[in-house]
Amino acid sequence: METLSSLSTSQGLMSLHSSSGISRTGGSVSVIGFSLPLFKTGALPNCIRKQRLRVPRASLAVEQQKKEPKVALIRIGTRGSPLALAQAYETRDKLMAMHSELAEEGAIQIVIIKTTGDKILTQPLADIGGKGLFTKEIDEALINGDIDIAVHSMKDVPTYLPEKTILPCNLQREDVRDAFISLTASSLADLPAGSVIGTASLRRKSQILHRYPSLTVLENFRGNVQTRLRKLNEGVVQATLLALAGLKRLNMTENVTSILSIDDMLPAVAQGAIGIACRSDDDKMAAYLASLNHEETRLAVACERAFLETLDGSCRTPIAGYACKDGDDNCMFRGLVASPDGTKVLETTRKGPYAFDDMVIMGKDAGKELLSRAGPGFFDS
Repeated sequence: METLSSLSTSQGLMSLHSSSGISRTGGSVSVIGFSLPLFKTGALPNCIRKQRLRVPRASLAVEQQKKEPKVALIRIGTRGSPLALAQAYETRDKLMAMHSELAEEGAIQIVIIKTTGDKILTQPLADIGGKGLFTKEIDEALINGDIDIAVHSMKDVPTYLPEKTILPCNLQREDVRDAFISLTASSLADLPAGSVIGTASLRRKSQILHRYPSLTVLENFRGNVQTRLRKLNEGVVQATLLALAGLKRLNMTENVTSILSIDDMLPAVAQGAIGIACRSDDDKMAAYLASLNHEETRLAVACERAFLETLDGSCRTPIAGYACKDGDDNCMFRGLVASPDGTKVLETTRKGPYAFDDMVIMGKDAGKELLSRAGPGFFDS
């Protein structure tokens, strides 16, 4: 397991915390193999802050040596980006709120793991393997016992799970829509012909070009949210699209120019959903995760992922899917496949009971329909 080497100082950690706008009290973060407790200096007594200690330094050192280091009850594995950390801390906070034994200092530890997708930023995702780019190393750490649970963005999780792992928990879903961000235009429709939009998503690219063929898409527009916004400010592109859910979790919605409707931009499968995995033989962790699970979200994600699995979707395939509960408490599913250049778009819908088995069948059936309609060579455009 490789930890995030760039966060080797407390200054690096503080910059992450400030960029994501999240309080870091309680728990700890494991960086390069050791654990840094997180606390607020202001919370310390004045005598300590001013270093007016009545205990001689040597005696203090002896006292510190006598204390046994606290063993974390749960080690949470996560990527090191500000958004990934925001999701890990959201998970931690929910666990602490629901289980008193986890609210104690040091009971939960955050373990940062660098994934293949984090290491290779110069190539399009499709060119470096597609599936599992942001989960493989975290899954390995889970299987090897280096962490107890793994927090993922569900849209990064392949439709198959590694052996010895389960994913029994989805937190309540955030807003699934995409946000339009530009310094010069209020919407996609307002961009002049030839304007460049940055996105690493073939799903977004194909839907943009289908509606606005006069625009240009810069495909390898990768990096975390902060990196993409910096590139936008530097004029590399005239606009970009980002998941609104991530901007909300980072408290960065002030950057949003406008929000695209579901009709204008169907979201990625499982967009806005957080998934939490554990080992299949770890009943204790499974019980903790069961207490966090949001069943309505879990069922919607299962429907969408059944659709994706049937299409055998990857980062090379423009696929969108969204399941939600309608006013009659039924499931409404919408699915889409497109050619990469946006010239061909196929859509379908399904409606049925909001129940696991029914929704999985709906997702699979919708996928089979679009596969049949697309025919061979559809995704080669």
